Amino acid sequence: MPTEGRPGRDLRNFVLPEIGRLLDTGDPWEPYLLLDPLGTPVEPVALYFKDLMAGPYSPLTPRSYGMDLLRWWRFLWAHGVEWDRALREDARDFTLWMKLADKPVRVHWRHRGKNSSEIPPPRTDGPTPGMPNLVTGKPTAGTKYAPTTRAHCETVLRTFYDWHLDNNSGSLLINPFPLDRSRHRGKRRPDSQGQLGSQGGRANAHHNPMDKFKAERKGRYRPTVPKQIPRRIPEEKYAEVFAGLRSDRDRALLAFWVSNGARAEELLSAKQSDAKVGQQTIGVIRKGTREYQELPANLDAYVWLRVYQEEAWKKGVPRGRHQPLWWTLRRPWRPLEYDAARMMFNRANKLLGANWTLHDLRHTATFLMLDDPDMPPVYVQHILGHKHLSTLDIYNNPSQGEVIAASLAHYERKRHKRETQSSTPPAPAYNPTSLSNLFGGPIS
Repeated sequence: MPTEGRPGRDLRNFVLPEIGRLLDTGDPWEPYLLLDPLGTPVEPVALYFKDLMAGPYSPLTPRSYGMDLLRWWRFLWAHGVEWDRALREDARDFTLWMKLADKPVRVHWRHRGKNSSEIPPPRTDGPTPGMPNLVTGKPTAGTKYAPTTRAHCETVLRTFYDWHLDNNSGSLLINPFPLDRSRHRGKRRPDSQGQLGSQGGRANAHHNPMDKFKAERKGRYRPTVPKQIPRRIPEEKYAEVFAGLRSDRDRALLAFWVSNGARAEELLSAKQSDAKVGQQTIGVIRKGTREYQELPANLDAYVWLRVYQEEAWKKGVPRGRHQPLWWTLRRPWRPLEYDAARMMFNRANKLLGANWTLHDLRHTATFLMLDDPDMPPVYVQHILGHKHLSTLDIYNNPSQGEVIAASLAHYERKRHKRETQSSTPPAPAYNPTSLSNLFGGPIS
């Protein structure tokens, strides 16, 4: 393995090539494969995915990790570097490119393979990338990679190389994505000359058992991720979104999401037998544990569900206890998938000029349940499927709209108080002579 560093790269105009792909195989044993430009599976990634599948991870984890690994492999392919000979200079350049360069603009699948003259120009009537939405206050997707995306990519690549180092794979000698040792709060160790070196050692070396553990294991190239506050959809805006939906199926979906806080893909996993109207519950498959759980929902959701089912069955949608509960609206009938549900919600958003997401419906349901003083938080934790009750602490933080509204109300109270005090005459019980002696003049 070479010990010298890479020659300097100018990545200002570097464009990540769209070579290789992540293949959805449909095989539960190997749900996803990373393919090279020739269509051959990348063996190191395939072995890593197999280890993930054997662990306590969701079947969607290889897909999430695979997108980051595909981005890294495309970077290596473009510069002619083997995966097991990558140096920390390569990881540094890759991280710097993700931080400063614009995200690659993908060609729509309808136009792939066409000449550039046949591809229509991108639309310019949309919102400015990265600017806050006027309705929701949420920033739109920017042209750069978000800090959360870069942090997730760094974690995936660091753990990928750690796994191969533990298994002595290939000619790998170092992890190109190292930990930042300067963050570990151990004792300062003397060097060969007896001088105290930089602070190092294991993480939480002098941890007080009365305190919580600090997250001191941090990658050298991992960015700082800003803390995100969950957003709720205001009641009046939710009514407008609901009115903008096109079908009874979409209204039923929205009513379920905002009443029990199920994740979008969890609700789509329900079968027709899972919707128990008499018990007012619906069964879903949890995202992380893949366990079956019955969730409550309000009565309006079941009213819209019944209206949708009667209409769908008349059109010929498959009917049966073990059939999916949610279907497409047009032939050929197919079970409704997450991407189609997301597009449905985005169409309703577009009518309002908003940019809420399906996950904001889960936050909205959580806020509504926690606002009820008779609803114990431990019950909300169980409905949401959270492992720890402390995960609900983020909902105790006020939203930006609530802070602004409270501040404006504070200014209005202060203004009203000043106006009231300036127009109030002295109390009649005071003696005018005493006031004259105190302020040095006659009191009119």
